[in-house]
Amino acid sequence: MPSNAPAAHIEVENLEIHYGPVAAVGPVSFSVQPGQQLTLLGPSGCGKTTTLRAVAGLERPSSGVIRIGGQTMYSSAEGINLPAERRGLSMVFQSYAIWPHMTVFENVAYGLKVRRKSRAEVEEKVRKALDLVQMGQYADRHASQLSGGQQQRVALARACAFSPSVLLFDEPLSNLDAKLRGDMRIELRELQHRLGVTSLYVTHDLEEALAMSDRIVVMRGGRIEQSGPPDEIYNYPRTEFVADFVGSSNLIRGRLRPDLTRDGLIALETEGGHVVHGVAHGRPADGEPVLSVRTVHLRLAAEAPPGAANVWPVTVRRSVFLGDLTELHVGWGPRELVVRCSGRADVGEGQPAFLSADPQHCVLLEGA
Repeated sequence: MPSNAPAAHIEVENLEIHYGPVAAVGPVSFSVQPGQQLTLLGPSGCGKTTTLRAVAGLERPSSGVIRIGGQTMYSSAEGINLPAERRGLSMVFQSYAIWPHMTVFENVAYGLKVRRKSRAEVEEKVRKALDLVQMGQYADRHASQLSGGQQQRVALARACAFSPSVLLFDEPLSNLDAKLRGDMRIELRELQHRLGVTSLYVTHDLEEALAMSDRIVVMRGGRIEQSGPPDEIYNYPRTEFVADFVGSSNLIRGRLRPDLTRDGLIALETEGGHVVHGVAHGRPADGEPVLSVRTVHLRLAAEAPPGAANVWPVTVRRSVFLGDLTELHVGWGPRELVVRCSGRADVGEGQPAFLSADPQHCVLLEGA
């Protein structure tokens, strides 16, 4: 039966990369739809940059298939491995890769001159690219005279100048300070939308991934732990690793209590005797079930809230003021739970309180 879904612009199938006997990546498979941004997210050493470099043609895979715009760039079975310059893509690096002895204009023009574009076309495309990133007024300035944020804009203009079909980003904001990084996230995302270019982005920064992506692939140990839209990754983590890496979570273990299920909710009884209701999200509650509840989804109050599900008396053991957030560690039977609330907490250290959690925010994990 024919599908009406558009063909993916980037397709990676069963990609594997080995360094001698060591498996660095794979097998991994994912696709990016035209005009979308997919982010490879994970800790250092998880294989995300190696995967990106394989798509770019800078790393030779051991096996698998890579297609861009329907054209095979790499296939181990067919013996195809197109060089990077024939893949129609551009890459923005963590280190900017700006030549300090050249002007801003010369840096952006470099790729076009290598492609033997006419002087008039180079002039037009460079001016357009610099205006895109609000750097037109710096065209004649040497790159060594620019700030880190300005250098990153020049690197972006250079990547966009020859209208690539795909943009690849290798942790492009990690060298910027926190405030500038937040501003550049917004600018990059808006630019990607304006250009409508398909992009593959690599980062270890959770906020960056959530703010900038249409889809996220979470990697660990060279493999994919979970993939999906940002809200799904955050609200419905599949594994303990994803729950812990993508945001701050409390992991609650217990034994299943089928006799206490109600309203489509499952029930777990913890070692301390607490009953916790949560959602299975279509997952089997076998083995030793584990529920994940985000620290920001727990509520702490001096009075018990209405409703019988997931309300427990606790004692606040430690309170840490973090500016926008206050982090509280509360005694919950034999263990502690961490609660994060906005601003200052209403309950202080050593005080009794009531902890509550919406069962919809207590999510069953897989593979426990």
